[in-house]
Amino acid sequence: MKKNSIPILLLLALIAMGCSSDSESDLEEMEEPNGPITSNANIRAIINGNCLGCHSDPPRNNAPFPLTTFEQVKTRADNGSLLRALRKQTGEAGAMPPSGRLPQSTIDLFEQWIEDGTLEE
Repeated sequence: MKKNSIPILLLLALIAMGCSSDSESDLEEMEEPNGPITSNANIRAIINGNCLGCHSDPPRNNAPFPLTTFEQVKTRADNGSLLRALRKQTGEAGAMPPSGRLPQSTIDLFEQWIEDGTLEE
């Protein structure tokens, strides 16, 4: 092997080790909630920060429905459409939010909230 190829191989190895499809936000651990997961304590802030830009009342940017009230969010959670949209990968048709997939720990929180019965308070 030529001496010139060693630095190139090292550079390629470093580049390959640095490539990953995971974002740091997916790897961050979220604090475990104290007590049951509820809309008011855990879910509402996520909806407000990530969904209401489009899912306001009235909806904007071609969003098909609002998510401004507990009942509106609960309806989408109960019929499965909320989790279907959150689980899709960024760029996939119907993925929400369109700005980029939420961290997996946040999606897990929604799943647990739904499994626990979509409590409001």
